[in-house]
Amino acid sequence: MSHNSIQQMWDDFKKENPQAPEDYEAWAFGDSKEMADELAELVLTGTKTATASNYLAYEETEPLPYVGLHNIILDGEGRAVAIAETISVEVVPFNEVTEEHAYLEGEGDRTLKFWREEHESFFKKELEEVNQEFHHRIPVVCERFKVLYS
Repeated sequence: MSHNSIQQMWDDFKKENPQAPEDYEAWAFGDSKEMADELAELVLTGTKTATASNYLAYEETEPLPYVGLHNIILDGEGRAVAIAETISVEVVPFNEVTEEHAYLEGEGDRTLKFWREEHESFFKKELEEVNQEFHHRIPVVCERFKVLYS
């Protein structure tokens, strides 16, 4: 993680937006450098305005995202590329994620079929690491965001 780029981006953002909160989260999408780069690029082009995460992957001490949360999106090298604000959060069963949400995630052909295939594979891998099994009703955190700064 490039702490200098994170702090620099936040400082630059705060100069233009002094009313912004003091707190933010910094993170990269996915579980690989390549995925983080690919999805960060989709954010920068405006294609990706939503994300989904496995609710069961959140630790008891790790809060869920919330409306108004400022997120510094990182690339695969851990460099800050954008600041996005969470504009909605909904926890739904995997099999109830909507076509609209899949489209807003901006990945692949943007269909629900593609979303389900990719996320089932991703969530299975995550769950195996904590000795849990995937099922089609696992809770999914569906988050929408808007880019405020890049």
